[in-house]
Amino acid sequence: MTTMNRNPVVIVPGVLFWDGLYEVMREALTAYLPADKIEIAPVSFLDWVGFPPSPERSTNRVMAAIDSSVQFLRKKYPKESVTIVAHSGGGTVAMIYLLEKRFQGDEFHPGEAVRKLVTLGTPFHTHEHYAKIKTDFIFRHLDRDFFLRKEVVSIVSDQYHGDLQGSVVEKMCYMFYKSVADEGHVAGDGIVPAESCYLEGARNIRIPHVEHLPTPHTRWYGTKEGVEQWIQWL
Repeated sequence: MTTMNRNPVVIVPGVLFWDGLYEVMREALTAYLPADKIEIAPVSFLDWVGFPPSPERSTNRVMAAIDSSVQFLRKKYPKESVTIVAHSGGGTVAMIYLLEKRFQGDEFHPGEAVRKLVTLGTPFHTHEHYAKIKTDFIFRHLDRDFFLRKEVVSIVSDQYHGDLQGSVVEKMCYMFYKSVADEGHVAGDGIVPAESCYLEGARNIRIPHVEHLPTPHTRWYGTKEGVEQWIQWL
């Protein structure tokens, strides 16, 4: 078992989710580190969609929110590096942020301020249009040296199996998985197939009994029960 660090943490919401939904994750994390070391990147639904609609620019808007939180914690704790914990598609945004390459005109340089990225249900392999804009960029610029500078842990649940001939839940999982990857008859977290979260060079972890969506009355990655399953890799 890996011993978790207690460095400051920035939580990054997933695509189409907003910061308020992640208060439950912040609360769960306070069992392991001080509350003032945890920031949720100030991301809104509008940041993902844009007004007028411009979802292709969502990555830039969310990177700016991540950077503001990283710099805030860096000033509070100048001797400690920040860990980013990113959910779903927020993980690929965080990866682009850490690559420090110009993306659609914007470029950020967190440098040694961030030393670790933990992704939760982040698909690095997908054929969904807007997600693929990010993943294509990542694989164009990602090299082995990146993992010498940054530690990356990709965590995903494999609780639900997709099956077009199965139960209602299994059929729904099949359709969700098919929208991300080529195969629906696989295991995943109910929305994202586990295999799509595999990232060569990262530490890839599968956990059971966790759901993807941050909705009430579910055991998703940000609940107390969910955090308990991945906290050792923080």
